[in-house]
Amino acid sequence: MTRRKVAIIGSGNIGTDLMIKVKRLSEVLEMGAMVGIDPASDGLARARRLGVPVSDGGVEGFLAMPEADEVVLAFDATSAGAHRHHDALLGARGIRRVDLTPAAIGPFVVPSVNIEDHLEAPNVNMVTCGGQATIPIVAAISRVAPVRYAEIVAAIASRSAGPGTRANIDEFTETTSRAIEKIGGADHGKAIIVLNPAEPPLTMRDTMLCLCEDADPAAIRAAVRAMVEEVRRYVPGYRLKHEVQVERVPANAPLILADHDMRFSGLKVSVFLEVEGAAHYLPSYAGNLDIMTSAALRTAERLVGLSGGRG
Repeated sequence: MTRRKVAIIGSGNIGTDLMIKVKRLSEVLEMGAMVGIDPASDGLARARRLGVPVSDGGVEGFLAMPEADEVVLAFDATSAGAHRHHDALLGARGIRRVDLTPAAIGPFVVPSVNIEDHLEAPNVNMVTCGGQATIPIVAAISRVAPVRYAEIVAAIASRSAGPGTRANIDEFTETTSRAIEKIGGADHGKAIIVLNPAEPPLTMRDTMLCLCEDADPAAIRAAVRAMVEEVRRYVPGYRLKHEVQVERVPANAPLILADHDMRFSGLKVSVFLEVEGAAHYLPSYAGNLDIMTSAALRTAERLVGLSGGRG
């Protein structure tokens, strides 16, 4: 298969890790350009050493490069606000976009759940790190029994939360909550992020609590385990920390969950995950960043491998 050229917008930690993944792991994609705005950034320096064309003039500088004519897809690893500007410029040139920010201009995509629904979309959004980790589990449970409420808590090492993450906390919770409902299938979704300052830094942990209609607990556990194995195909460090817990809730039991006060009867399903990074560029504890770049790579390979060109 002929490799298709891609650009990465954003030369920070996420963009640099993604560049290394493209070069080391992909049989479909080839680096066409690395784009940033800081000439002294480590990401641009590494790209130069690897022979990747670079621009420190942002998207405008990239589009003025002759290499831009060969790029069929661009990853945006900047910020939600910046992506809105980039989307218009890249779209005008027919370059497809994989958005790693919470801008949510295009449809939400979690590759293990719904990539096949959006193969023709010009812009797809990778939700958030918490979304990529937890939405597959909510979706797996919802395939067995309707999920009335899903609450997720993503706990990440404070040192793995860069300026972009910190600047987009509100977007993180809002985007993840919406995607839990839209992709995961929950009637109501709630997302919480915790920046853990512990030293040494702790690996990403995700906790999911789902309230669902009555169903076979064994079927729920089997669906969750199968989904974990599916995600592990592109995120090897993704794993269950404990066996899936399923409890029966008495009829009309009052429950107070985050800001949700409700009465419910059915099953309460608790799932505990850990996401360890592959340490291609980022430290292994930064599973929150690794799952984003791994999911983005998987998504782009499917988009470009199918279409083979611009969209």
